Amino acid sequence: MNKAEKMAPRIAVLGCGYWGSNHIRTLKSLGALYAVADQNSDRAAGFAAEQGVLHIEVEDLFTHPDVDAIVMALPPQFHAAAAIRAVNNGKDVLVEKPIALTVPDAEAAVKAARDNNRIFMVGHVLRFHPAFEKLLELIKVGDLGDVRYIHSHRLGLGKFHTENDALWDLAPHDLSMILAITGTEPLEVRGEGAAVLDHLSDFAHLHLRFPNNVRGHLFASRLNPYRERRLTVVGTKAMAVFDDMEPWDRKLAVYKHSIWQDNGQWASTTEEPSYIKVAQGMPLTRECQSFIHSIQTREEPKTDGEEAVRVLRILTAGTVAHNKAG
Repeated sequence: MNKAEKMAPRIAVLGCGYWGSNHIRTLKSLGALYAVADQNSDRAAGFAAEQGVLHIEVEDLFTHPDVDAIVMALPPQFHAAAAIRAVNNGKDVLVEKPIALTVPDAEAAVKAARDNNRIFMVGHVLRFHPAFEKLLELIKVGDLGDVRYIHSHRLGLGKFHTENDALWDLAPHDLSMILAITGTEPLEVRGEGAAVLDHLSDFAHLHLRFPNNVRGHLFASRLNPYRERRLTVVGTKAMAVFDDMEPWDRKLAVYKHSIWQDNGQWASTTEEPSYIKVAQGMPLTRECQSFIHSIQTREEPKTDGEEAVRVLRILTAGTVAHNKAG
């Protein structure tokens, strides 16, 4: 590793809300936090004082000569314009999900980054979860056989947004994982949704059909009395479950199974799950480390802008519109 690679990039966080504050603390722990900015100057100044870094006004951030990269944790309707402004000024960006509310806006932001030779990374943080990375490894080496079906549940009593519904708020993480498993975009997307509180879906289902006869299903809810964070992959040799609500020694389970026909009748055997050892690690820390690595090496991140656009295409195709009056 040369000297340039050893030097931590100077990263600013734009947006000091819930996710922005997580990025601030994580980047500080990694020695890469240089500054913070927010439309609420007092809030940003408070974080800057707490972390011992610069407070830069939003209007000055994009052209600040000492800022190498910007992490954006804004309301999603502002992400695309801010990202374009940043990359046009020579900054690398990590944009929280969703990176835009329309596919054209997302494509414009990604194109601007490409045209300016800037890193564009999206905050699909569960791609960096050690349990998911291990699950992907099991799939790639064939331990599950051929993947036939994937389903994910992401439920809870969530944060309520005025611009995006349960699907757009909760599903990007799971869609990112599903796309990583399948390695391709779906041929067909069908969405269902139910709006209880207002005109935005509080419950959302996506039904996905991929090449090679792979099917997928996603259920997201922000109006649920209990939390569930579970991804299940069904293969021809075994099934695997990544359950992020379980303790570390039980987050990834593999179920061996045998199913066959005997005299025209289906028969099966089941076994107790095998819990796969997973190294502990905070997904956000690993995501930020990956961003730093991409800045230093100019390698494309695994959650790049193209992936973010693919996720937005699915979200757009699966969104159900509800009558505001009803």
